[in-house]
Formats: sequence, C-alpha cells, structure tokens
Amino acid sequence: MNDIFRGQVVALVICMLMAGNAMALDGNYNNGDRLIAPNGSDDSTYRQTEWEELMPGSWIKSRQFTMPELSTMDDGDPRAQEALMRMREAWANAPIETGMIHARIRIAGFIVPLESSKHEITEFLLIPYFGGCIHVPPPPANQIIHVVPKAPLKGMQSMDAVWVSGVLESRHFDSDIGSASYYISAVKVAPYTEH
Repeated sequence: MNDIFRGQVVALVICMLMAGNAMALDGNYNNGDRLIAPNGSDDSTYRQTEWEELMPGSWIKSRQFTMPELSTMDDGDPRAQEALMRMREAWANAPIETGMIHARIRIAGFIVPLESSKHEITEFLLIPYFGGCIHVPPPPANQIIHVVPKAPLKGMQSMDAVWVSGVLESRHFDSDIGSASYYISAVKVAPYTEH
C-alpha cells in the first residue's frame, strides 16, 4: 500500500475517533489541531458548545465498520478501497444529536469557504479541526456546520479560526468538499480568541 493512501486512511481513522483537543496556542495550526474552548463566554445569549455535543453518544461508542489490517495490503488492494468507501458513507450519514436542534449556540471552528468574492465570504462550512476538507479528509457530517452569515465576512479566509453564534438547525447539505448535517444562519461570526 502506498504511503499517500495509507496516510489518507490513517487521517480518516484518527478524525473518526475524534481523539484529543490539541491546538497550537500561537495561532499557527497544524492539520488536525482543534481550538481550545475556554470556560465561560462573553456572550450569555448563546450557550458555548463543544463539537462532541453534536454527536449522539450512542454513535460515538458504536463501531460503524471494522477496519482491515492496512499494513498487510498492497497498493490498490480492493479491501482498503472498500473500507475507505464504507467509512466515507458512514460519515456522510452520521446521525445528529436531536437535543441540540434549535439550540442557541456559540461554537469555535475553522472556515472552509463555499461562496466568496472580492475578499468576502458569504457562505462556508465550519469544521472542528484545522485542515479538514482541504488537507485531510472531511469530518463526519455531524461535525460540519453549513453557515450563512447575516452579512458577508470581510478580511477572513480559508482555515481562519472563528466563533460562530446562532440557532443550530438540522439541515443536510452536500458539497464537493464535505457533507454537513447542521445549519446556522449566523448572527455573529468573530475571530477566535480564548474568551
């Protein structure tokens, strides 16, 4: 099995397990880095929310599929390709946490633009870790939020870290770069800070 394919599968498995909450504190993020959510918020109108709260506990604990032993496979092994396809399908159909629907939340994540023009972003995906959808595979659909801000974002770009505030809705959205199970019409999008 070639190193690139093995790396993609390993990144996908690591993301699925959602292990760790690492973050580069200086703002220089590495693929897979997550933002640290501080205790408390300066906005009491919206409840600060962790990404893990968007996944049903039963789904986190379940085993959606069994991974074959990748180290025993050669390049192009159909078992590896099949496992990757099953994993992507399971992630695209990942269940939502219904108790979070209509919740007024504030959540930190990274921007993956969908619609932008002249230094403005009018629509984006919010993801929990740096590099997802671009440098590493996208997260499960229940870890992606489709965001449409009230006003276009100026001075922001792909993979900028932000806080998004708004009402969380259940709305499936498919794009070439990832599938989202949630939607927010963002009341506020602000650069990420640790408070």
